[in-house]
Amino acid sequence: MKNLSMIAAVGQNLELGYKNQLLCHLPVDLKHFKTITSGHSVIMGDRTWESLPKKPLPNRRNIVVTLENVEFPDCETVHSIEAAMELVKDEDEAFVMGGATMYKLFLPYADKLYLTRIVSGFVADVFFPAIDEKDWVLSENLFVEKDEKNAYDLYFQKLIRK
Repeated sequence: MKNLSMIAAVGQNLELGYKNQLLCHLPVDLKHFKTITSGHSVIMGDRTWESLPKKPLPNRRNIVVTLENVEFPDCETVHSIEAAMELVKDEDEAFVMGGATMYKLFLPYADKLYLTRIVSGFVADVFFPAIDEKDWVLSENLFVEKDEKNAYDLYFQKLIRK
């Protein structure tokens, strides 16, 4: 499968979130996320779904992976990563968007990583899995300086599996 990407915002120690919330509010990153994922499928775990405003992300096919016997409103529900990958196998690109367990399970199958690297450390209880740098090539690395709406400097990075 050569169409599976992962997208995440991480702190300098690969922090993802705390108490099922993002590390911080960065409008520039939310806009970046929307631009990249619009028109594509997004795959998420049930805890990530719970962190959203209880409705699917617009202009995207929302797929929720859960072990529970539950359905999510206006989403496609699957019970394994294999079932999620089967749903997107014919798409140009699909995105795993969290959480930590989904990133860990899907990382071996991903061929692109879109990482927002926030230039700060954070208190966190979930982390992005460690990336073996020898397996990836940095193809984009755009610096964005903090401003009145975004409290931290950050880098938009795109890594492609070798």
